[in-house]
Amino acid sequence: MSEYHDKLNTEYLYYYLETSVVKGYWEGKINGQSISNLNSDIIKEVNIPIPSLSVQQHIVSKLDKFDKIINDIKQGLPKEIELRQKQYEYYREKLLNFEK
Repeated sequence: MSEYHDKLNTEYLYYYLETSVVKGYWEGKINGQSISNLNSDIIKEVNIPIPSLSVQQHIVSKLDKFDKIINDIKQGLPKEIELRQKQYEYYREKLLNFEK
């Protein structure tokens, strides 16, 4: 991979290797086996589009922002669900607790 060092942003490569196209390629290639050592020879088998470094950085920047949003939602959502559940229980008790 050293021949690509000046042309390839490693974060861009990571994101590209996570695409469904590449994952589908590997699934067809390995037939149920796992790849324990992802080396440059294996990566060379995949046709990776390599835009300019500035375009790669722009793509990485956008995907990093989406990752942050997703992670924030994943962290905040359980707490929000818990609060809504408590709110529901509070109002359920108030609405269904008739004075006798």
